[in-house]
Amino acid sequence: MAKRLHGLLVGIAAIGMLVLAGCAQRDLAPADAGDFPTPAYRIGPGDNLNIFVWRNPELSVTLPVRPDGRLTVPLIDDVPVAGKTPTELARDLEVELAKFIQDPIVSVLVTGFQGPFDQQIRVVGEAARPQGIPYRENMSILDVMIAVGGLTEFAAGNDAVIVRQVDGSEKSYRVRLDDLVKDGDVAANVEMLPGDVLIIPQSWF
Repeated sequence: MAKRLHGLLVGIAAIGMLVLAGCAQRDLAPADAGDFPTPAYRIGPGDNLNIFVWRNPELSVTLPVRPDGRLTVPLIDDVPVAGKTPTELARDLEVELAKFIQDPIVSVLVTGFQGPFDQQIRVVGEAARPQGIPYRENMSILDVMIAVGGLTEFAAGNDAVIVRQVDGSEKSYRVRLDDLVKDGDVAANVEMLPGDVLIIPQSWF
């Protein structure tokens, strides 16, 4: 099963590289970080939400977001929460709770972050443990490499690319994983953004 999964991920990476071969690429460097502002965090299934209703402790709860992106809070059934920022959700809950109590003030704190699927960082190809990773603020590609257990012996790390949505279009950027992971070149460490896909191809020799 493990070999089959490995082969599938290698195939995905190979297809991705063929697609990217026709796209303009450039190297991504730490200096580029300011060019890509980090979007606001949005709630996803699996997040734990601490919902505090001022002066109404009986309505204040801590709940996980269900796989369908909803949760049930006191007085309100099946609230859609996935894809909203904590502030947006707090304002929505105030509107709903205003039907039952006077001038509700709600705060939402997110813990146990997972985030929406489209904001996770996905790693495919020649990583030791290819997977999707919840995004964390100021996350770098070195953090991602630690989370996935580094590169396999077959990885062409310096040919890896980050696929990123920029202004509504998909762009790819080369990164130097071999220089970073094997040689300790911190200049090759770059910032990751929510929704990035890191493709690590296989070395052919």
